[in-house]
Amino acid sequence: QVQLVESGGGLVQPGGSLRLSCAASVSIFTRYVMGWYRQAPGKQRELVASITSGGSTNYEDSVKGRFTISRDNAKKMVYLQMNSLKPEDTAVYYCNALRQLTGVNYWGQGTQVTVSS
Repeated sequence: QVQLVESGGGLVQPGGSLRLSCAASVSIFTRYVMGWYRQAPGKQRELVASITSGGSTNYEDSVKGRFTISRDNAKKMVYLQMNSLKPEDTAVYYCNALRQLTGVNYWGQGTQVTVSS
């Protein structure tokens, strides 16, 4: 069973930075594409960024140049560095693990990010 535990959310002023972390309890971490999703009130959950085991990344257009996803395969961790935060980045952020072979998704419990002055 895959368990994902996020940390690092909180309240930050516009223009500020936060770093989210996700610890994965999996047997073979490199079998998974890791991603961060977010869901704002009244909106659908959307992909923010993803990263393959080899380090290839993909970003949602509104976060390009501001957010950076990374992973440490040895530590089974994935990170999301968020800079130049905007109020519209306010959402619950979820860590996601996609098992490529089966297409099965696993989710963390979510961490709240609030950008407000």
